[in-house]
Amino acid sequence: MQIYKNTSRPSGKGDPENFTGSVRQEPIIQAPEPARLFAVSVTFEPGARTNWHTHPYGQTLHVISGVGCVCSWGEPIQQILPGDTVWIPPGEKHWHGASPDKAMTHIAMQESKEGVPTDWLEPVSDDQYSND
Repeated sequence: MQIYKNTSRPSGKGDPENFTGSVRQEPIIQAPEPARLFAVSVTFEPGARTNWHTHPYGQTLHVISGVGCVCSWGEPIQQILPGDTVWIPPGEKHWHGASPDKAMTHIAMQESKEGVPTDWLEPVSDDQYSND
């Protein structure tokens, strides 16, 4: 057993290569092999969002606070609220983030394949964010 103390996992800003807007990440776990679990609490300021991306084994999002948006390629944007849980299947191209006027925090959980939990793609355009 290993206990990861809160102070041993520093907060970080979302990489601007993978996010639009102000994003803060609080690591939860990157389990050692052979486990594959990777989990992080992510806070998106209003208007902030991920790039389009996929996950090799899918992703689960659990909304903690605020008002968020989630969208799969070719589908309409859907609102997500505290207590909502979203399952995104393996390989499904999608994005998620805050609504235009409210921040949102969710816990993102996914499994890594060969140490990689996320395959990052292109940014979500302002038109896609507001009209998809």
